[in-house]
Amino acid sequence: MPISPCRRRSERGVTLIELMVGLSIGLLVVAVAMGALMVSRGVSGTVSDASSIQQQAASTMRVIGLQLRQAGSLYLNPNSTNAAANNVPMAPVAFETVVPASGTVNGFDPSANTLGGTDTPVTLNVGYRRYKESVHKIATPIALARNCLGGPAETSADQRVESIFQLDGTNLRCQGNGATAQPIAQNVANFQVRYLLQDLTEPGNAKIQYVTAGNVDLWARVQAVEVCLVLFGAEPIDMPAGSTYTDCDGTAVDMTTLTGNRARRMHIMFRSVFQMRSQGLIGTVL
Repeated sequence: MPISPCRRRSERGVTLIELMVGLSIGLLVVAVAMGALMVSRGVSGTVSDASSIQQQAASTMRVIGLQLRQAGSLYLNPNSTNAAANNVPMAPVAFETVVPASGTVNGFDPSANTLGGTDTPVTLNVGYRRYKESVHKIATPIALARNCLGGPAETSADQRVESIFQLDGTNLRCQGNGATAQPIAQNVANFQVRYLLQDLTEPGNAKIQYVTAGNVDLWARVQAVEVCLVLFGAEPIDMPAGSTYTDCDGTAVDMTTLTGNRARRMHIMFRSVFQMRSQGLIGTVL
């Protein structure tokens, strides 16, 4: 039986031109989708990097701030005259201002151990009184205060809690009470500390001066501490020419000119001011 013209047309295959047009359209769709995916991943990576930097900065400032807010705290002895047990409620209370060192045991002198630091390298030293107190449902008194590393151990006889912060390469490390220094922040591009002193040379016109450690004439006069950190990200990103961040000294730094492990990395500066609980009185009035 002869095949009709209509049936021959319906069984005709795809021509080469039609196949090439289809492949071109398909490849174009794939290219657009891949481009969108790469942009999305780049944006997602940048946002994730920024979030990680923010979290690390918040954690670091929290650790430093906890120690600075405790700096200079003293022990209020509820029985300063060692009265007998039946007379303790009537015994006078008093702050223990100085506890001398004994052998390898750290003592505490508020005028010398509350605050300190150096400019080269930049270090920040913080200390406060360590003492034991009674805790509910615990038979023996325990020490609740801890330094930046969670020490000293309960068995320690130290009378001082100390934390020493210092930048080592790109790691901000902390040590204290004889423990080995450990990093508390990574990818640190800068760590700077300034101290706020009250200038009373002009009566009736108190001023606050920002000075570095080398210009502190009396640590007991420090009323607050300013800590500045610059952290950089872990992922390289494409950034336009002239992309800058503000450094601790207020200068603009072009991120596109940085090299090494800081090249093409996001940089963010963080600054916090922590007021001393003594407000400059430790070692002078107290």
